[in-house]
Amino acid sequence: MPVLIARRFVAAIVVLAALSVLIFIATDVLPGDAAGILAGTEATQGDREALQTGLGLDRPAPVRYLDWAGAAIRGDLGTGYVGGRDVSAVLGDALPNSLVLTGLALGVAVPVAIALGLLAAARSGGRSDRTVSAATLLAASLPEFVTAALFIWAFGVVLDVLPEVSIVGIGARPWETPEVMVLPATTLAVVATATASRLLRAAALDVGSTPYVQAARLRGVAGVRLAVRHVLPPSLAPTVQVVAVLFSGLIGGAVVIETIFSYPGIGFELAQAVGNRDVPMVQGLSLALCAIALLALLAGDIVATLIDPRSRRRG
Repeated sequence: MPVLIARRFVAAIVVLAALSVLIFIATDVLPGDAAGILAGTEATQGDREALQTGLGLDRPAPVRYLDWAGAAIRGDLGTGYVGGRDVSAVLGDALPNSLVLTGLALGVAVPVAIALGLLAAARSGGRSDRTVSAATLLAASLPEFVTAALFIWAFGVVLDVLPEVSIVGIGARPWETPEVMVLPATTLAVVATATASRLLRAAALDVGSTPYVQAARLRGVAGVRLAVRHVLPPSLAPTVQVVAVLFSGLIGGAVVIETIFSYPGIGFELAQAVGNRDVPMVQGLSLALCAIALLALLAGDIVATLIDPRSRRRG
């Protein structure tokens, strides 16, 4: 196990290094001129060139990448162009908000997805399976911004029971006014539930075809007892991996949701930085999101391996 964990940890580091290169290239070649935007429309060409030199943007791209990557390894994600904000400070302020939002969404999505996945697998080919499959397929196929718009229209406009945006006071946290978290968390939970339930249905069907479960059926075990006592335990390893995938997907997919609801998380800050061509902020926050997602996937992989002895033998 230590060797297996070490290998996967090294693989995660290699992936993060490759992602850092992609992030740098993407931000370096994006359309628009960061120096020009910062200088303003009234600036002359000389002003723009002077600002570009001051920001170090006139240096070769490989040199800029090595400087940025070396500083990131030391824990320094740089300073944003707009407002001179420290990227690490912005990350430290916004990350708890995003983690709480993601945790709420997972807290709703995981038990609902397990119930729907087991129900669909137990009634494979039946009316319940078709209903769950159709509903989850519809929910999964809708873009996140469409789902968010529907919730805003229904609960914020028609019923007027929840705020349409997640605005909080300066220095305040979203959970101090819980109502502002309901719509963004629910939107994320719907998307996550739709995806997870389909994955868990497939895992439960695989487990249901094993001789162990078939023998339980021959002994007369059926219904909830069969699902909870015989199908769910062998499905725990894939369930853990599904949760890890969901977490990594939600923490990255929250960029759209946080922007729509003006929720003060990493996604909202990242969207603002992209709009302002704040390259250091975009690079630092993107790298942090990738690192968090990889850590979640690594943790899920390790826990699933510890749960399922077969994975250890394969490893």
